[in-house]
Amino acid sequence: MDLSPDRPLPAGIDTPCFLIDEEELSANLDRFLAALGARWPRSVTAYSLKANALPWLLAYFRDRGLHAEAASDDEYRLALAMGYPHERIIYNGPCKTRETFFDAVTGGAFVNLDSGQELLWLKELDHPGSGPFRVGIRANIDLEARCPGEFGLGTEGSRFGFCHENGELGNAVAFIRGLKRIRLEGLHLHLSSRTRSLAVYRTLAGAAGEIAAAHSLDLSFVNLGGGFFGGLPDKPSFDEYFREIAAELGRRFDPRETTLVVEPGTSLVSSPFSYVTEVTDVKRTVAATFAVTDGSRVHIDPLMRKSGYFFEVLRRKPPAGPPLPRQVISGFTCMEFDRHFVLRDHPELSVGDRIVYHRTGGYTLCLSPMFIKHFPAVAVRRGKEWTVVRGRPAAEDFIRIHSA
Repeated sequence: MDLSPDRPLPAGIDTPCFLIDEEELSANLDRFLAALGARWPRSVTAYSLKANALPWLLAYFRDRGLHAEAASDDEYRLALAMGYPHERIIYNGPCKTRETFFDAVTGGAFVNLDSGQELLWLKELDHPGSGPFRVGIRANIDLEARCPGEFGLGTEGSRFGFCHENGELGNAVAFIRGLKRIRLEGLHLHLSSRTRSLAVYRTLAGAAGEIAAAHSLDLSFVNLGGGFFGGLPDKPSFDEYFREIAAELGRRFDPRETTLVVEPGTSLVSSPFSYVTEVTDVKRTVAATFAVTDGSRVHIDPLMRKSGYFFEVLRRKPPAGPPLPRQVISGFTCMEFDRHFVLRDHPELSVGDRIVYHRTGGYTLCLSPMFIKHFPAVAVRRGKEWTVVRGRPAAEDFIRIHSA
């Protein structure tokens, strides 16, 4: 997409802003669905709302036939408000409420149990004249023992789901089997990993078969979550992920009878997003040359963990001087560590030059704080047409949202 400084942005939108390339979004989704369908035709794809809950995106995926994956009562209500029917919502996570739990189970959503409290709520639904209702259960496995070096917190282990190794999962399965109107039909296995390697997904698929055999589970669906890479060079492709999953899952489950559920998020939405900023000032100190921009690291790296970005520098006019060994690209906030990166051996930037950050659609809109400036606007490009799908909130919007 042409984002050069001499080309105006869409009407009604200024920098900093997020821009979405709908063609790339569609291509990502098409590649994902084609790879999944080729390896495991009986499947369900649910978009993970926590990755980016922009209403335009939720409507886009809804209209393409995807399910919604909600991890809280707020996300569950958002999915319903966006027109997802109960049977196209997967309800995960430890922060469900009793009200939304009852609504989801009785309405036919895919509900994966995550806590002992949810078992007690399930028991409340087990009374004459109710059901039958189906549920799934989230299994907690020791990923670090099975794939050394992969789990982000090492030997501290995951806090989600019911532990398979110590018998907690078996106890929960026995509890559900003691209920007359509840059917345990699904198994949910999702764990974050350091590398998102193929070995992790082989392990999850293998653990699903191991758990099903250990507890004689007759499952209609197996949910392996998300976390896939999406289109990065030297990283696994969608087809490679599903090839490995299908090979391992097929040892225990029949692809004609068992539904494979996956919950992609960033792998679909990261690459179609770009974040556009402009240089507003150039400062020279005894320590460095600073190119100050109207963007901020809090918008594209809210956890302040990234060590690098996919970016390009777009100049308003040709450079006039020799390259500088070091320019610090910084943001607009008052925090000294609001610095994006160091631009090395590059001609000095000028006011009005643009720095565009690519692949910025994953988690950024959900985690970005409204710190000093309000949320950036978002526009979508369809062909040559631009549509603003989220405007920058005005002061009146802020007051209305934050008033009783």
